[in-house]
Amino acid sequence: MPTHEPDRRDPGPSLEQILGLIAPGMLDVVVAPRGTGVPVTDVALYDPGEERDDGTWAAAELILLAVGVEVASPEAVDVLRGADRAGAAAVVMRRGSRGPRAALLEAAGRGRTALLTRRPDQGWTEVLGRLRTALVHSAPAGAGGTAGLAGLRLGDLSGLANTVADLVGGAITIEDPQSRVLAYSRLDHEPDPMRRLTILGQEVPRWRVVELRESGFFQALWSTEDVVRLPADARYAERLAIAVRHGSEVLGSLWAAADGQPLAEDAAASLRTAARAAVPHLSHHQTWGRAAARAREGAVHALLRGDVRAAHEAGVATDRPYAVVVAEAYEGREPGVGKASGADKASGIAGQRVLDVLALQAAAYRPGCVSARSGRLLYVLVPAGDGETDPARTLLATARSMPRGVVLAGAGPVAAGPSGLPASRETAELVVRVLRERAARLPAGEAVSAVAAYDEVVPGTTVLRLLDRVEPLWGSLSGPVHAMVEHDRAHGSAYGDSVAAYLDASCDTGTAARRLNVHPNTLRYRLRRARELFGVDPADPAVRLLAEVGLRLAARRPPGTDGR
Repeated sequence: MPTHEPDRRDPGPSLEQILGLIAPGMLDVVVAPRGTGVPVTDVALYDPGEERDDGTWAAAELILLAVGVEVASPEAVDVLRGADRAGAAAVVMRRGSRGPRAALLEAAGRGRTALLTRRPDQGWTEVLGRLRTALVHSAPAGAGGTAGLAGLRLGDLSGLANTVADLVGGAITIEDPQSRVLAYSRLDHEPDPMRRLTILGQEVPRWRVVELRESGFFQALWSTEDVVRLPADARYAERLAIAVRHGSEVLGSLWAAADGQPLAEDAAASLRTAARAAVPHLSHHQTWGRAAARAREGAVHALLRGDVRAAHEAGVATDRPYAVVVAEAYEGREPGVGKASGADKASGIAGQRVLDVLALQAAAYRPGCVSARSGRLLYVLVPAGDGETDPARTLLATARSMPRGVVLAGAGPVAAGPSGLPASRETAELVVRVLRERAARLPAGEAVSAVAAYDEVVPGTTVLRLLDRVEPLWGSLSGPVHAMVEHDRAHGSAYGDSVAAYLDASCDTGTAARRLNVHPNTLRYRLRRARELFGVDPADPAVRLLAEVGLRLAARRPPGTDGR
């Protein structure tokens, strides 16, 4: 039984209200013996050591997070009973794979405390933050001096901007930490040039961001909880800005600009109040945005695996043709082979950044374009117009303009509907593999051909398909090429590389030597020793064919790392 009677004068929000303000699926109600209309006053971590000598704990009407406790664990029943004795509104445990035991369900049904479970892919820190954000938003009107903002629907950023504009007496812009515009207040007067550029571009111009960063303005903004002033100059009106924080996390910022007249004397104080009121709104925007993005990416991946039911959630029209583009952050060497150099790592980081840019370009390229990331890969589904046979052309041109050797990108053929997308994806991945293998065979410093459509590399993709089929059989065979490859692996020799370069150069010793960066006589010696030691003679057509196949297979990545 609870040890404290709830204060009925200020019951606080209900558990149902709190759960309605966090991301769907973050918490599930397993048992709620009193329903979800019970009041909640705060959120806290469960600590059995806080119990008094009589076994009670002052935790009335709290949501307790039982960190480290799974519903199927032996201690789950004791934790629930302890929370119930304390009068907790609810206790949250980790869901796990086995589900709650019958004893836990029975104990929950006999008590007064609701039993909730946390989804495995949600961290406790995120759950704590979202619950407390929901509590802040659900606080009674007037709490914290935000009475004028209490009636806003959670996440209504446009309404928030207009309300803050009324409070501050200026034009308001709400931005995320990357200076992208999330919302702005209505335009009562002609905006100054900077506000116009920011609104039209949906972000602060890059040159202005650099200017503010180099002047130290952003450092001041992100390092204080107070309002930072940007004086008026010959170009732009006066501005006030304040960071919106949730604990140590910066959610974004509020910017107030003089709108036809100077800002009021109490504008800074009003902006401080608005920043507190903005916390649940930006937190809600961030939570739902992340959750929606994760769900959409998951749906895109499911669709590319053949689950046509995921088309709607992925945002893909079922009656429209699409082509799949695959882009890969290229690290300058086959992943898993040796250790990457500093240049390789820098190239990989640059590649990841270029993938981010490509994802943004895809979103702006054409309505209906959707994308999803998977490690070093970016998948983009590009809708085709009526009769269009090459919808990915512009996107591939964008990738082609990126720094060479940083990203590899390939496009598959147009699929008539969602059921054809897995085949388009598979082909696009084959194109990227062709580009990757070509790049791996190039001498150091030679430019990589980074982008191709399927019809540009049909021979290469056909060879890859054949090699994929031959690879299992090749491993069970033996012969001169096998012996040479094993000798190279055991002794660090380069007979296989030398034969491969010679064959790639159409048996031109001078060209092959240049690609290997060795003297032609050195290459001739290696080729002679390959004949003497292993019987690998490129002049023999049968041996030459086996060498082409075996050396290509030997150059592949270790099993399980080729991304297929």
